[in-house]
Amino acid sequence: MDYFPLFIKLKNQPCLVVGAGEIAARKIELLARAGAKITVIAKTVSPQVAAMHLSHGLTIHQKSFETSDLHACCLVISATDDELTNQLVAATAQQQLIPVNVVDNPALCSFIFPAIIDRSPLTVAVSSGGVAPVLARLLRAKVESVISPAFGRLALLAEQFRPLVKEKIAEPAQRRIFWEEVFQGSIAELIFAGNDSAAAQQLTAQLDQRVANANRGEVYLIGAGPGAADLLTFRALRLMQQADVIVYDHLVSPEIMDLARRDAEKIYVGKERAKHTLPQESINTLLADLALAGKRVARLKGGDPFIFGRGGEEIETLMQQGIQFQVIPGITAASGCAAYAGIPLTHRDHAQSCTFVTGHLKDGTINLNWTQLAAPQQTIVVYMGLVGLERVCQALIEHGSPADLPIALVQQGTTTSQRVVTGTLATMPDKVARLNITPPTLVIIGTVVKLHEQLAWFHSGDESKSLNSL
Repeated sequence: MDYFPLFIKLKNQPCLVVGAGEIAARKIELLARAGAKITVIAKTVSPQVAAMHLSHGLTIHQKSFETSDLHACCLVISATDDELTNQLVAATAQQQLIPVNVVDNPALCSFIFPAIIDRSPLTVAVSSGGVAPVLARLLRAKVESVISPAFGRLALLAEQFRPLVKEKIAEPAQRRIFWEEVFQGSIAELIFAGNDSAAAQQLTAQLDQRVANANRGEVYLIGAGPGAADLLTFRALRLMQQADVIVYDHLVSPEIMDLARRDAEKIYVGKERAKHTLPQESINTLLADLALAGKRVARLKGGDPFIFGRGGEEIETLMQQGIQFQVIPGITAASGCAAYAGIPLTHRDHAQSCTFVTGHLKDGTINLNWTQLAAPQQTIVVYMGLVGLERVCQALIEHGSPADLPIALVQQGTTTSQRVVTGTLATMPDKVARLNITPPTLVIIGTVVKLHEQLAWFHSGDESKSLNSL
């Protein structure tokens, strides 16, 4: 971050603008909107700036800039076409530790102007660090189109009720929850509809209800998808960013964790083969205890929480204790990894059904309906199948599947580290034994795998990670 974003209070503060042309006029307008006391120094004053003399209460000195002009000034802008003057202003200001902006010359600036979305008292600023101001303005236009002017009135409503809310809800975390509910619910919608009085009445009622139901937590059971952060659903992202605690496993990527609320507590409960941070029963209890303590808990699970994610077990515990919860589906590994590997799970010429099974070993065995799985014209997706892959391939051949039936193994699917290995039931075990394959992996079995070479569209950062041969 080349520039640290700050909002400076300039009301009734002395600010200097050197120059009085068209660009200077735009800067004067911005300073005036912030309530600054503005002095302008320029040899020539444009009609546009002269017209601001009365409307903005400007003090105008028609002369050359001198170093003494910066006395008692808290901010200075140089907007002249004279390079020597700009350099002198910048050098003098920086020597006196006065913030200075030289228009269109970032090298001489100690601060830069962002593109501003003004919804007073709400203000949004967008900056490119001075390297692409046009891009910043274009982004401002996009942001401005989705931020209604009513957001300013919503902020004023919050200002009106802030002392009362602080008085009635002493715990800061609970106050944050209350305000998030206000800003994202029916009260905000009333403001957007122009019914400010009804919004105020409902806010009062909601505050009384919140006080009566203090320390009421909630759990969000969120499917984090197969790995890529941009495959999260909108609802998943919204709830992650309002949760007080993030409980996550080893299948949740660092990129996804970066999207969580920065100040949220993060608890790792990853379960890998022969390495469980917490047993499942303890995770169930942890979620309940956090919610009973008044926390909003985001339980992040790789893929979808209801497809080999044991999400049902977790919410059973929550229901037994009367804890409120939501389930947010995610893109399961089967659909995500198959799509990114260019392997359709169903296809008119290859598979009219698709079966999801787990290859997770228990007591050294995999108890599956091998006769059903060996039937033709279907796709089999094996979750957690790396360790038991040899047994899966052997059992399918023993129950009638052809030894040359195509099979694919997708490692870290949908991410820049994705690796696809293809082979057959007969060759894949030996191939995997020779390669350094580690979880998370997904196994896809069926003639649809033949389409991989033709339909593969996603290329990982390291092309050497694609090992495709049938």
